[in-house]
Amino acid sequence: MTTVLPNVTLIAAVGRNGIIGDGLTMPWHISEDLKFFKRTTMGHPMVMGRRTFDSMGALPGRRSVVVTRQADWSAPGVEVAHSLPDALALVADDEQVFVVGGGEIYRQAMAYAARLLVTEVDQSPEGSVTFPPIDAADWAETAREERSGFAWVTYERRG
Repeated sequence: MTTVLPNVTLIAAVGRNGIIGDGLTMPWHISEDLKFFKRTTMGHPMVMGRRTFDSMGALPGRRSVVVTRQADWSAPGVEVAHSLPDALALVADDEQVFVVGGGEIYRQAMAYAARLLVTEVDQSPEGSVTFPPIDAADWAETAREERSGFAWVTYERRG
């Protein structure tokens, strides 16, 4: 059984159809949302899968922890973990931790997360990578800010 960690937040931009990307890139470029992502994650560690890291690299002002099964993988300025629990252990003492993708990491991290910050994008793009379903039995929508073509939505874990 996994334990919900109060400092773990998943942050993602998700299309109406659940798509978050095609395995290489995001299907949209929403400048306002990228600024929100930067503002929100600045100064906090980000946990991500290797393919997500490959697509965005290490971002300034944020600690990058990359989860990979490749035993010999490394990148400058990046901490490596070989499982999500190992990655979360590396950042356990941080006040706030953001899980930033991709799809498999989101699926695994959902059980640990206390909060979801989801940009609901008003598009249904082609793609192969999805965000896990948000079960209303587990998650309560606590904030919504409508924008042009998308909404920033906050979910808090119930109970």
